[in-house]
Amino acid sequence: MNWLAILVTGLVPMALGFAWYHKNVFGKTWMDSLGFKEEDLQGGNMGLIFGLSYVLAIVAAMFVNQAVGHSEGEFATFKHGAFHGMFIGLMVALPVLATNALFERRGWKNIGVNVGYWIVNFALMGGILAIWR
Repeated sequence: MNWLAILVTGLVPMALGFAWYHKNVFGKTWMDSLGFKEEDLQGGNMGLIFGLSYVLAIVAAMFVNQAVGHSEGEFATFKHGAFHGMFIGLMVALPVLATNALFERRGWKNIGVNVGYWIVNFALMGGILAIWR
């Protein structure tokens, strides 16, 4: 494993999340789907939240790395890695997040925002890890 690539790729969810969940992108839709207001999201131990999120993102990057580990020669492309990452998003993130959301009585907008985020996230992670061998 290329640990530097995994540690850097672990930052992808935070960078993408900053843009994806911005109130001018999908943030307002996401907040509305949960009944949140901006004030509800203030506070909390942000160091702990971001620290644990980064550790979990590294675990996810290690898994994605295994999926694109065969990417050598003509397959060591961003496109090939992104395909594998997107597939992980569709086959792992979608069923897990959608099942949880259905039981939590969340709406389709919530499912769409969160699942879309993870599909794009895993695609970016896969693309980066496929070329950074």
